Amino acid sequence: MNSINDAVEFAKEHEINWARDPLAEPTKYGVHLTDPKPWNQLLGPVHPRGGVSGVVYKGGELIHRWGEPDRADQTFSVAKSYLALLTGKAIELGLITDLDQTVQASLSLRGHSSPTGFEIAHNAQITWRHLLSQTSEWTGTSFGIPDQVEHFRHVVLDPKPILGKKGDARQLQTPGSYWEYNDVRINQLSLALLYIFQESLAQVFRTYFLDPLSCSHNFEWEGYENSWVQITNTKKQTTERIQSVPGGTHWGGGVRISTTAQAKIGLMMLNEGAIHEGGIRHQLISSDWISAMRTPCPLAPFYGLLTWLNPGRKTFPGASESAYFMFGAGGNYVWIDPELDAVIVVRWINPAHFPKFTTMIATALL
Repeated sequence: MNSINDAVEFAKEHEINWARDPLAEPTKYGVHLTDPKPWNQLLGPVHPRGGVSGVVYKGGELIHRWGEPDRADQTFSVAKSYLALLTGKAIELGLITDLDQTVQASLSLRGHSSPTGFEIAHNAQITWRHLLSQTSEWTGTSFGIPDQVEHFRHVVLDPKPILGKKGDARQLQTPGSYWEYNDVRINQLSLALLYIFQESLAQVFRTYFLDPLSCSHNFEWEGYENSWVQITNTKKQTTERIQSVPGGTHWGGGVRISTTAQAKIGLMMLNEGAIHEGGIRHQLISSDWISAMRTPCPLAPFYGLLTWLNPGRKTFPGASESAYFMFGAGGNYVWIDPELDAVIVVRWINPAHFPKFTTMIATALL
């Protein structure tokens, strides 16, 4: 019978083959390297990483940790799920009416009359739901990168055939009718949220999530060299230059956060958006929003609102069907499993070996 120690050793033996120091070996770190020229370059910073690290929580209790779980590393597309949490908070605060309001309408109601990337007829149809479910088909250039860079991008969990070469132009579909994983569009979502909150998303995320979870230490959310924008705060009647942040580290930047902090966010989500302090329940985000995040997209049942799902347990046989995940390139995984009553975080594992890791962990927890 597998033990957690067996699973941990397995993870350590199958570390991702990315450089630990991207500054010393720039051709061996990141996903921008597979982009067509001239967009296969970094726009934001990258940082040295640690080795395979992780934590396992069962029943809300920490039962195992390994590596450097308190080290803050770049976490790539795990940050997309943070944008989903921020969107839910914006809806709760009344800054966005609901998921199906168009982004253009939301921005107009917040007083934005200058161009925001949603003016043309095609983009004006896009709702927040479209952006969060990767069905927006937003078109344009976001901080110098055109959405076309991500056309025909293949991700392992998407079963549909790829009918073109990554970066080739394809005919756009009506927003909401086609699923495609696309980081440029997510960066445009992040920019839209910056206009909605009218303050740094890093600070908003700290205020509503990390500070209550006591895990703001060493957290950073970095943008690109060219992603600074002028933001007017209508409540404070001030205008300042704020850096828009990406929903990942595709072109550098993004979130740097510890394994421990990621687990605390996962535990909050497992607890339906709440934490307990002194026997008192505090709702950081509504349980309805957590439910929405893990509701399958009709066009891609393996995907929720910037989270990954496990329908039929086909992708990750060790995880339950109710499990959902925050994924990042480089082998960054946050696994939230209501059936197991567990949150597991593992970083820098070779993605090809993560499915077996889930089986080994689940066997040890049952």
